[in-house]
Amino acid sequence: MISYFPLRIANKGIALYIVSLVLVSLLYMRYAIPWYFMVIGLAEISMFFLLANQCSKEWRSLSSCKTFEKRLFFGALMVRLFWVVFSYFFYTEQTGQPFEYGAADSLGYHEEAKWLASMDWSQIMRYLFYSRTGYSDSGYPLYLTLLYKIIGPNIFLTRVIKAILSAYTCVLLYRLCCRNLGDGVGRMAAVFCAFMPNLYIYCGLHLKETEMVFLTIAFLERADFVLRSERVRFGNVAVPILLCISLFFFRTALGAVAALAFLTALLFSSSKVTTKARRWRVALWTIVAVGVLGGSTIVNEVEVLLQNRQTNQELRRYEQTARGNLWAKYATGSVMAPMVFVLPFTTMVDTGQYNQLVVHGGNFVRNFMGVFVLIGLFSAIFTKKNWRDLSLVGSFTIGYLLVISLSGFANSERFLLLGIPGLLIMAAYGISELTPKSYRWVKLWYVVVVLMQLGWAYFKLGSRGVL
Repeated sequence: MISYFPLRIANKGIALYIVSLVLVSLLYMRYAIPWYFMVIGLAEISMFFLLANQCSKEWRSLSSCKTFEKRLFFGALMVRLFWVVFSYFFYTEQTGQPFEYGAADSLGYHEEAKWLASMDWSQIMRYLFYSRTGYSDSGYPLYLTLLYKIIGPNIFLTRVIKAILSAYTCVLLYRLCCRNLGDGVGRMAAVFCAFMPNLYIYCGLHLKETEMVFLTIAFLERADFVLRSERVRFGNVAVPILLCISLFFFRTALGAVAALAFLTALLFSSSKVTTKARRWRVALWTIVAVGVLGGSTIVNEVEVLLQNRQTNQELRRYEQTARGNLWAKYATGSVMAPMVFVLPFTTMVDTGQYNQLVVHGGNFVRNFMGVFVLIGLFSAIFTKKNWRDLSLVGSFTIGYLLVISLSGFANSERFLLLGIPGLLIMAAYGISELTPKSYRWVKLWYVVVVLMQLGWAYFKLGSRGVL
């Protein structure tokens, strides 16, 4: 079993990124991306692959889990704080304000929370929970308003707090993965999480995704703890239920998938994870906790989501086509779902989507690591046949990505972000299960990754009618 990220694979990832970028830039020279985005992308790629190799190799020898968690937390925090500082000044220089290109939601959240922080709590609650049609976007404004009441509308300090939450997410992911796949895979997955570009880039944005990732991993970790606990109590079950309910206040689909993942794990987990008697006790306390802590409003929001799912997908594709993306109509759920483990594709051409260029290095990492995700899935289902033991993480990750692939946001990096932690766990497991036979597929994937970048560049430009 491989317990660290091999340097041979890390070097190959950097080399393939450079090859892909050079080929795309030469083929579509008129649309080559600005040099500073190339530098940012190369820095993201190099930091992920080289630090993932070095830290997973060095930290595997740490005998104490607590020592590893401290190294992990502070390593992840340093990377995130560096990005928070860099992005603050980078965006200020590029856009005139410390917000990303074409800031809409992030600027809206900031201004809304700044306005709400000047009100008393009765007015805030009335505005967030009674004057709106639903609760699904009330959680983050409430959190940001509370933060602004404590620290003031301080953009930089708010992002520092995001960095701390994101760094602790890596620790929670380690504990979750360690219980499911062992300490070696857990450490590797946690290191991947610490240096994954997409995750630390969102610490420099005023969007809700960092908090959503934190709450999601906290829910999965506590739910897994309950499933494996010898003694099941109302208090233990109430924590993951509360975390699950909180997800509904950020994105209805996320909360619904989390609840279904917990139910799936409860039904399908093997006796190695939870006994039959324990399963019934957890189910009973879950029903009680949902009845006490939940409410009919959340159920109603799920019903609305299900009723409008087809309409929302059609409207999304129509909106993309109207904006000039002529081929968006072909991106149906049946087309995008099979590719969901490697999406989103990497943007290496300049189409004016500069936020995608900032994160393009992270998206390349996702494309490259996709083969290890597939190897991990194959091993869990067909080789080791231990998928029942991994049903909580697996059902959440696969379920959420499939929901997004069927929603019209299949290649939206922001919406797919919530699937990254689960994919990193699967990728770490896939690497640990590598054999000379399976590595032949990895070598083939190296070619596929380059073709993927060339094909996506052609699609991006062709769909806008500029080729």
